[in-house]
Amino acid sequence: MSETPELLSGMALAAFRLNGQFLHVAEGLARPAGMTAAWWQVLGAVLREPLPVAGIARAMGMTRQGVQRIADLLVERGLAEYQPNPAHRRAKLLQPTAAGREAVAKIVPGHQELADRLVGELGVEEARECLEALRRLSAALDRLGEQP
Repeated sequence: MSETPELLSGMALAAFRLNGQFLHVAEGLARPAGMTAAWWQVLGAVLREPLPVAGIARAMGMTRQGVQRIADLLVERGLAEYQPNPAHRRAKLLQPTAAGREAVAKIVPGHQELADRLVGELGVEEARECLEALRRLSAALDRLGEQP
């Protein structure tokens, strides 16, 4: 009997558990700033440059509809705003407002403290290896998704 189904199941279960752990931590970090992990995730995607909802969804591995719902809430609460997209008339760009940037800035100290603790637990080299392994796994799944 092949070991591959067990490897796939093990990777999936580990990824699901890790996702749950990261979401739990992110909720705890975002809550004092009056945000949720999902709001932080969407705002974080547009801190460097405005993006259309579909671009945020691709970058974050979320559904376009889910990102649209969160983006509309962020705009409604004054944490983000839509601006015209010169590349596409209907797909507006989402960008954080000053209030959105302030909310994310409130998360930074807790994020830094957790990052220091986690990397301290693993060591810098092992943390880099974990990151690279996760990126390789994600890229492999992307490649498989591109095949018929």
